[in-house]
Amino acid sequence: MQIINIHEAKTQLSRLVEQAAKGEPFIIAKAGKPMVKVVALDAPQAGEMKRLGFLAGQIQVPDDFDRMGDEAISQLFDGGA
Repeated sequence: MQIINIHEAKTQLSRLVEQAAKGEPFIIAKAGKPMVKVVALDAPQAGEMKRLGFLAGQIQVPDDFDRMGDEAISQLFDGGA
């Protein structure tokens, strides 16, 4: 993410706002210390971003997943009785 000093941000505000509106946020710093982050209004808030796992949507878990193998497990513990 781009860090801009406040003086530079003042002189290039229009360009920076357009950049942020297109989804490229930036940080304004004062004397090299980051002060604010500028993002588009429609950008997702922190914590709202939906994270998808590696195989999201590619694996289906059966409804009886928690009961699968019950008989075999019972036989193993009960000794076939």
